[in-house]
Amino acid sequence: MKLVRTAIVGAGLSGLYAAWLLQRQGDRDTVLLEAREAPGGRIASPDTGRVDLGPTWFWPDFQPELGHLIEELGLESFAQFDSGDMVMERSPDEPPFRTVGYTNSPPSMRLIGGMGRLIEALSGRLDPAKLHTGQVVRRLFARDAHVELDSEAADGSVTTWCAERVLLALPPRLAEAGINFEPALPPALAAQWRATPTWMAAQAKYIAVYNKPFWRERGLSGEGRSARGPLGEIHDASMPGGGAALFGFFGVPAQVRRRLAQGTLRMHCRAQLVRMFGVEAATPRAEFIKDWADEPYTSTEADLQAASHHTQSPPTGAASGPWQGRLTGIASEWSPQFPGYVAGAIEAAGLAVRASKARKL
Repeated sequence: MKLVRTAIVGAGLSGLYAAWLLQRQGDRDTVLLEAREAPGGRIASPDTGRVDLGPTWFWPDFQPELGHLIEELGLESFAQFDSGDMVMERSPDEPPFRTVGYTNSPPSMRLIGGMGRLIEALSGRLDPAKLHTGQVVRRLFARDAHVELDSEAADGSVTTWCAERVLLALPPRLAEAGINFEPALPPALAAQWRATPTWMAAQAKYIAVYNKPFWRERGLSGEGRSARGPLGEIHDASMPGGGAALFGFFGVPAQVRRRLAQGTLRMHCRAQLVRMFGVEAATPRAEFIKDWADEPYTSTEADLQAASHHTQSPPTGAASGPWQGRLTGIASEWSPQFPGYVAGAIEAAGLAVRASKARKL
């Protein structure tokens, strides 16, 4: 049995940020338990291409805490390319057509190197001995003086941790469905967590990487909308100085995607990009599909019944009883202002850490 002051369940952005804030306060008695084999959670990039398989954009003009963090970590950003016309497909019976594109104000911003740079920067500033990957937390037990956590490794071995408090850096619905709480959470709280959709859980992205952004030469922004599919919304995913790419969100429901082989899905995506952006789109030098509905540490069956959407955040913890003050949700869905967004992970984690510090003073 291992004793710690704070146990953080999940090493996505909110978990890493909370651990970093605690470390800066001098609280080094913290452990991060991550079910996946690497930190990052819903922020992910392939080994090559540095394109975003998860969230892509942020808006520092009205998400200042995230903007300040990016500046403090020395990360470079750039505005999403949106110059030129967009391409529309209104129906299967009509050919695609060009139209004036959208201009975002304030601009949607991206990180050079992808959103994964944020994960790398934070995890690189933490004591590596505090981060334990491949550890699935399946049970939380509230005892008189501490909370016991059982984490299970891939080989079936179980480690028990004792913590004064637990920060849940995973979506509320996933926590309620996947963790056995002893005693049980208050019924009303459990119901609220269970009813909170997990952002991106039913989503999938297709990314095609090219040698050059050929669509720009034709005066196109790389943006597209389609009622024909399989991609419903398309954007330029290129990086400054190279790494030309297009990405799209699937408009096909998760249940339908599961019935199709990835090779078939890629073929249909390439055909759509050819229709909308020209024959050069037929031969990407690399392509990726990331289906978050197939991620057991992101999605539950309840998330597949309806499209993910940003909703009001649920309570972060119990107002009374054995879990009061000992269990706090810090994932993006618990953010008051930006639930589901990257900035929401920063806000929710920051609020929890600052609140715990205030209680000590």
